[in-house]
Amino acid sequence: MELRPFYADLHIHIGRTEEGQAVKISGSKDLTFYNIAREASDRKGMDMVGIIDCQSPAVQREMQHYLDKGEMEELAEGGIRYHHSTVILGSEIEIRDPGMGTAHLLAYLPTLAKMQEFTRWMSQHMKNVGLSSQRIYVPAKVLQDEVVGRGGLLVPAHIFTPHKSMYGSCSTRMEHVLDLDKIAAVELGLSADSDMAGVISELDRYTFLTNSDAHSLAKIGREYNVLQLAEPNFEELRKALANQDGRSVLANYGLNPRLGKYHRTYCSACSTILDERETTVERCIFCGSKKVVRGVMDRILDIADRSLAADTASTDSSAKNVMTEPPSRPPYHYQVPLEYMPGLGPRKLNLLLEQFGTEMRVLHHVTHQQLLDTVGEDIADFIIQAREDKLTLQTGGGGQYGKVVNHPRGKAVDTQAMIHTDKS
Repeated sequence: MELRPFYADLHIHIGRTEEGQAVKISGSKDLTFYNIAREASDRKGMDMVGIIDCQSPAVQREMQHYLDKGEMEELAEGGIRYHHSTVILGSEIEIRDPGMGTAHLLAYLPTLAKMQEFTRWMSQHMKNVGLSSQRIYVPAKVLQDEVVGRGGLLVPAHIFTPHKSMYGSCSTRMEHVLDLDKIAAVELGLSADSDMAGVISELDRYTFLTNSDAHSLAKIGREYNVLQLAEPNFEELRKALANQDGRSVLANYGLNPRLGKYHRTYCSACSTILDERETTVERCIFCGSKKVVRGVMDRILDIADRSLAADTASTDSSAKNVMTEPPSRPPYHYQVPLEYMPGLGPRKLNLLLEQFGTEMRVLHHVTHQQLLDTVGEDIADFIIQAREDKLTLQTGGGGQYGKVVNHPRGKAVDTQAMIHTDKS
């Protein structure tokens, strides 16, 4: 069977059900199961999306409704098909083992029936299974067994962020909490890229994923993966994460982590960046506060068991990790989604989508001349520079976002509007 590339964003939240029941409190109200599937298919051009609040009984009722109506179809190989996109059913779950911090895990299951079984089990160990990202009161390895035993895939979420992640707040190694043989992949999160993750040898065996963690429809696809599959379904995804039968992750696309507000350690009291290369930071050396948020880069350098060739903690976005990465490691491309392009408002964005179909087509395939003819020189140049990874960045930190400093007309572009304030 011929293999070909498919676009996939495997971490999207549901904000509310169509009946108005809250699922992800911080999520947009229009983030319903149906709206996500439609946005992914018709505007974003995502071939596969992971909706990770499918453990909610209210969401499951909506899924069944659309299956019964014939607007969606459950695939024999796993997943639910809507027009041009396949929905992978997932759940984000919070764990905290004794003596460890909190972390979020993503569990993906092949069918609605399997997810309903999983919901019934979780409801015995969770206060409110209808809400997103709830704490489960069993050991993490027990949760793993329940997911894998149902034919599912378990993926630690946004593994380096300072809030509820495996390395950022839980432990220095996954082996302290999880069975390493029952992890299908790891999600880097908005705060890290492959080079940064490569200094931890424990991660060598795992496929890296980059996903949006979207809390609104517009944020779908702000980070995504290109998968080599025969068809977009659950079983093909399983093979891709395991690098089996020619299936694989061909590439990761994400925002440069240096744009993030959590890239460097900072004091949340006075918003000052604290340089850990010069001092061990337990309290702010400027105001004395103990409200210090450990930056992702500083945390990685602290727990790394390999060294970096260049000063990746500096503002030089070209700094690279020198160790030899596993041959299966896909390239990581810095990408700026259309929504974040300076000067590209709703009218011009809709014009691009009307002209060329989907965001993925515009970002990857539309020529410079076609862009010029449709939205003008500034926006066309910016899209091409982003596509070719030619943007110069000013590093973020101290609670402030970074900046793109080589706008086509030489102006710095504040990325406050570019990155959603999710803690990831």
